[in-house]
Amino acid sequence: MTNVLSYSTTAYFKHLKFLLLFSLPFIIAFVIPLFASLPTYNDAGAIFIRTASIFTNLNVVSTSVIAIAVFFSLLFLSFSIVAINVIVKHSRVGIRIKDEVIKGMEKYTSKVFVLLLAYTAVVMVVGVLSYVYDLTAIPEYAAALALTPLLFYAPASIVIDDYGISRAVKASARFFVRRFDYFLLWLAIAIVLVTLFDFVFIEISGTSLSRYAMLVFNSLFILPFLVVLQSELYMKRFPLMKR
Repeated sequence: MTNVLSYSTTAYFKHLKFLLLFSLPFIIAFVIPLFASLPTYNDAGAIFIRTASIFTNLNVVSTSVIAIAVFFSLLFLSFSIVAINVIVKHSRVGIRIKDEVIKGMEKYTSKVFVLLLAYTAVVMVVGVLSYVYDLTAIPEYAAALALTPLLFYAPASIVIDDYGISRAVKASARFFVRRFDYFLLWLAIAIVLVTLFDFVFIEISGTSLSRYAMLVFNSLFILPFLVVLQSELYMKRFPLMKR
């Protein structure tokens, strides 16, 4: 597994200026809920919505605001994920970034967006039903975890393999199950990076300010690297890419 970390690190720093540019939509995606008058809070570089607060004050206006905020957040998120996967694909197979971005960005982004939207919709519906029937949040978490194998490698499959949504979901699930150790590696690295830098920012700027500093840092540096690593792990399924 050391070679995939080496490839990920090399690709990350080699294309850092492009990654920073394409990571700006990550910031927009995370910031939109903060300015949408939603009951949100941010922690460890991420934005969370207080679902219980939403349900107690839900009306047509608030529902519309939530839907619009989620829609545009997922759209910007999809764009960044696709752009970073295009960079990784270029780095490993020698496709020119400019041509690939122009030809494939819109098509790939729309597919990834539909995928993320469907995932979000399912998790939110389960959350709403759990609240309506006075259940705990466990069903919502269980739904999110159950859908993870279907989603985890699907964006990489869409960009790298040029698969449709259904085929990408199947490829993601197969590779996720077959190489579950790759997911554990990715998860461990993600936890270490987020925890480490969250601690650093708390020590430097204090708890209140560090949440926003970590949000920006996570969007520009940590999350792009994790997407690069995710893509590199997926490309390990190709025999010629295992070296």
